[in-house]
Amino acid sequence: ALQQVQDNTRLWFDAGNHMIGYALVDHYNNLLFEFEPQAFTLEIEAEIIALGIACIQRAMQEEGETLTLDASCRAGDTEKIAFLTRHGFEQQEGYSVYMVRPLDQPIPAPQLPEGFAIRHVLGEEEVEALVALHRAAVGTEHMTVEERLAMMSVPEYDAKLDLLAVAPDGRLVAYCMCSISEEENAATGRKEGYTDPVGTHPDFQRRGLARALMLTGLQALKQRGMDFAVLGTSGENIAMQRTAESVGFHVASTTFWFARPVTPA
Repeated sequence: ALQQVQDNTRLWFDAGNHMIGYALVDHYNNLLFEFEPQAFTLEIEAEIIALGIACIQRAMQEEGETLTLDASCRAGDTEKIAFLTRHGFEQQEGYSVYMVRPLDQPIPAPQLPEGFAIRHVLGEEEVEALVALHRAAVGTEHMTVEERLAMMSVPEYDAKLDLLAVAPDGRLVAYCMCSISEEENAATGRKEGYTDPVGTHPDFQRRGLARALMLTGLQALKQRGMDFAVLGTSGENIAMQRTAESVGFHVASTTFWFARPVTPA
């Protein structure tokens, strides 16, 4: 996996060996890049797109299916939208929202149905149950044991922030995987923690479990010195947005998604 990340990443440096930007294609075929504005040239534009196409062509050879090179952009970022449009990306119907919740505001105590409890993940011995819960909650087969183990093995993972709602019979029925990226906070100068992904098994929805988990997560992030909680969700996921709003989140920005067809190598 590390080799794939390295193969899909390129760094750019100036004459003084100072890094001026990077580009990569992530596990989900999204093209990500950041550059110092004065260093962003037409030549670099072409190199970014070439990297993206090469990564997708390699993935298509390995997986034997047609893929697109995807990208995202915040609404209002006219320069990046122009860049993507210029290079054959088309805006997709779906969009996502980025929500923020200040932690200096009061955090209500979580309320659970009788017999239910909240606890954190105990360890890797629960990974198969965690994957089954995620798949049921999201309604896809995308989560795997390997992917969940990878999420739990990163240096910033904190099992005490990986929250679960448990039914009276011990069944895992909802989750809220909170996290803090010290590296990201150091880069931005902010103290933010995430309260997503969040999901509830279909058999246990509309009982306030996701709300109770998020409130528990907010308390945990505040105890760890965070100033804000943040999360992202799809624009179509109105239920998630309403749950987040019910615990004090508001939409801070909207992100559009783009896709570019790629022909096989």
